[in-house]
Amino acid sequence: MSEICLSVAYLAPVEYYSAIAKAETVFLESCESYIKQTYRNRCHIATANGKLALSIPVEKPAGEKTLTRDIRISEHNDWQIHHWRSIESAYNSTPFLEFYKDDLLPFYEKKWDFLWDFNGEIQTKVLELLDLQPDILLTKEYNTVLPQEVIDLRESIHPKKNNFIENKPYYQVFDQRFGFQPNLSIIDLLFNMGNEAQLIIGNWKL
Repeated sequence: MSEICLSVAYLAPVEYYSAIAKAETVFLESCESYIKQTYRNRCHIATANGKLALSIPVEKPAGEKTLTRDIRISEHNDWQIHHWRSIESAYNSTPFLEFYKDDLLPFYEKKWDFLWDFNGEIQTKVLELLDLQPDILLTKEYNTVLPQEVIDLRESIHPKKNNFIENKPYYQVFDQRFGFQPNLSIIDLLFNMGNEAQLIIGNWKL
């Protein structure tokens, strides 16, 4: 896949980054209307009690066609404290939490106004940690049908859809209790496998 188009996502699932690992150019959809109940404002992590969804609270869109880049993060609860505590509790016994902790903690200490900005900045950091260096471009207008050379993954990677890319099992700290849990947030792979993460997602096949 030389060119792909993705929606922005919060600590996106491993298949999202596996697709990026196979691409030379990544178009991020910056002109779409916001869609609820997607990875745009949520991720899934593995905890001692099973899979947990972490959702960033957002202010109600002003109409059905509010652009994703205009969605504001709600200030009505301490979501950053809750998310980081959940992440630390879930992964405190993994081999690499301490290794990556200082890279990710600042995102849960700074105040963010817009979901787009938060997702973009944390994605840039994750790409750095994975040592992935695709060309990242923003779309300039919304097109239902993309050029033939661009693979449209904007709605293929979705919490309610089957995995777009097959997840081969890797070590997870709770696998003896729950078995392998596919397509969790990329931090699950990073905290469990460290610098092997790039090799793992690069070897997954469509």
